[in-house]
Amino acid sequence: MSVSSEPSPAIILCEPQLGENIGMVARAMANFGLGDLRLVNPRDGWPSEKARAAASRADHVIDAVTLYETTAEAVADLSFVYATTARPRDSFKPVRGPKEANATLRARIGAGESCGILFGRERFGLSNEEVGLADEIVTFPVDPAFASLNIAQAVLLMSYEWRSGLLGEAAGPRFTAPPAPQAKKEDLQSFFAHLESSLEAAGYFYPPEKREVLAQNLRTMLTKAAFSEPELRSLRGVIRSFDHAAAKARSSDGA
Repeated sequence: MSVSSEPSPAIILCEPQLGENIGMVARAMANFGLGDLRLVNPRDGWPSEKARAAASRADHVIDAVTLYETTAEAVADLSFVYATTARPRDSFKPVRGPKEANATLRARIGAGESCGILFGRERFGLSNEEVGLADEIVTFPVDPAFASLNIAQAVLLMSYEWRSGLLGEAAGPRFTAPPAPQAKKEDLQSFFAHLESSLEAAGYFYPPEKREVLAQNLRTMLTKAAFSEPELRSLRGVIRSFDHAAAKARSSDGA
């Protein structure tokens, strides 16, 4: 059996503990035509015979698994990412239900973007830093008195909504204006580093003990802008111009 050739979102499991859970995730993905499974630092290592057994012949998903040391590396080539969580977060990121989230994913992937969905650990889910890597949050309409979902259950719900939306979608328009590709996460993180370095030199982060909060607020605000690749290149050019002007001014003062 081969992986479905239809473009679909990547499923990223952050530090999964049990091979059986990974296998059940692979099975859920195969049920609904998803094939890109990414594992971030699985506790018991990889490959896993327990995962393969639990996958119930979804070997094409298991064989195509890719491994990453960090969540940032796992999403680096993606342009749009959802983080799944059952807990309210101290974040201004938009929060969607699974149906709305998958509609967004279908539109973006249909436009040629690379997208993914982050799922957290069995014990405590995603860290705030990992949620910070995502563009938006997706949560499920579960009973608040018992909101905990197994990883495979969460993946199954998102995979089902993905597939059912594809099958039930009406035909789109004959043509649309080609959208500019959204900037990849690695380019966005590089932009943040450049911006923060320039702001540091300009004395923006004051007082020093508030630097981390100020930097995180900037990152949250700029992530929501969903910059395209050309927009990000333009912004990098603007910052370089400011850097050049500031260096020239310092040189003149020194003279």
